[in-house]
Amino acid sequence: MSAEKIIYGFHAITSLIRIDPMSIKEIFIDEYRTDGRVNDLMKLVEIHKIKYHLSNKERLDGFVSNQNHQGVVAMTHEVKNKYVTIEDIVETNQSESLLLLILDGIEDPHNLGACFRVADSMGVHAIICPKDNAVGLNSTVRKVSSGAAESVPFVVVTNLARTIRYLKEKGVFIYGAEDHSIKTISEITFQGSIALIMGSEGKGMRRLTKDLCDEIFSIPMMGQVESLNVSVASGICLYEINRQKNVN
Repeated sequence: MSAEKIIYGFHAITSLIRIDPMSIKEIFIDEYRTDGRVNDLMKLVEIHKIKYHLSNKERLDGFVSNQNHQGVVAMTHEVKNKYVTIEDIVETNQSESLLLLILDGIEDPHNLGACFRVADSMGVHAIICPKDNAVGLNSTVRKVSSGAAESVPFVVVTNLARTIRYLKEKGVFIYGAEDHSIKTISEITFQGSIALIMGSEGKGMRRLTKDLCDEIFSIPMMGQVESLNVSVASGICLYEINRQKNVN
């Protein structure tokens, strides 16, 4: 059974058309926009024979109130069980080292969207989030991700600790980033299949999550700011992981 979802913004919509054009039900476009971005979108719409409507700003605002839709909104078909399981990810990637990003209670959709972009650029096999006390894959996340939410699998779990234990049983090393850890990222040797855990905004990792980590490290801060946005911190950590794995 399928449900209808709304996505908005040029990056999110054009990326989804390129990845899965059949998922687009119809597109609503600002009738007064005639610039290059609209023209490029219309070329994709015509190639894939996607239904579209020219609409006024009031109608577009009604779809996504208080959001910057950029003059383009799409209705999409989304299968309710689209989210993959952690077992799917592990079984599908048995022939290579896994790289997973676990987000422990991220509640800001802009942060999650930015994490998707980082994950996509750093070759992450999946993002894992708990079902409760965390933002889901909503339209804001999709827009901020600029299409990465369509390319990086999203695993939603009811029990994060159980999932981490499962990954450990499958030979995945669990690394956690924490602001006040004495050991820094430069002192960590990353190898094999890896799951990186990033804590929630302002709170960090929960105690049980932290207890399940094989190693915990911090990112040295050289200025006046005491901590980093979770997406920025994720990017730094994932880059270092990839750098070490490429060297080795």
